Amino acid sequence: MIERATVRTVGRGALLALLLGCWALLLVGLSAARGETAIIYTHESYPQYQSQLASGQIKAVTVNRSVRSLRITLDNGTHVVAHYAPKQEPAVVEALEAKGVPVTLLALAATKAEASSKPVHHKLRYIAGGLLLAVVVIVGVVLFVNRRRKALAD
Repeated sequence: MIERATVRTVGRGALLALLLGCWALLLVGLSAARGETAIIYTHESYPQYQSQLASGQIKAVTVNRSVRSLRITLDNGTHVVAHYAPKQEPAVVEALEAKGVPVTLLALAATKAEASSKPVHHKLRYIAGGLLLAVVVIVGVVLFVNRRRKALAD
């Protein structure tokens, strides 16, 4: 009779651990699915940007004034980011328009939101992983204590 109770307890603990593991995988999968549509920008230096502008490789540029960045789309479809020096934004925009490159200036609200935004998805993954680990440890301790208690009772 004691063996059945132990088997049932272990079965419940394994079922709980399995359900929590599936829940964690679901959370990781959902957060990964959200990030698939994001454009990945590679960083480049300002002289590289100037050489691309001079050779006519730039298709479009989005200017973020608050962080002084240029999000550049090249003719070959790649996306790069370059940063310009302080107080050089009018000269940069003028040079782009002189070459016939379409320039988009981000609105002030969007620039502040981008400047203050930080990626949160990694932090959430670590929190979910920590919670899963804590639950597994707690279930293990409870199973161990129950086995010891039953062994001492016999």
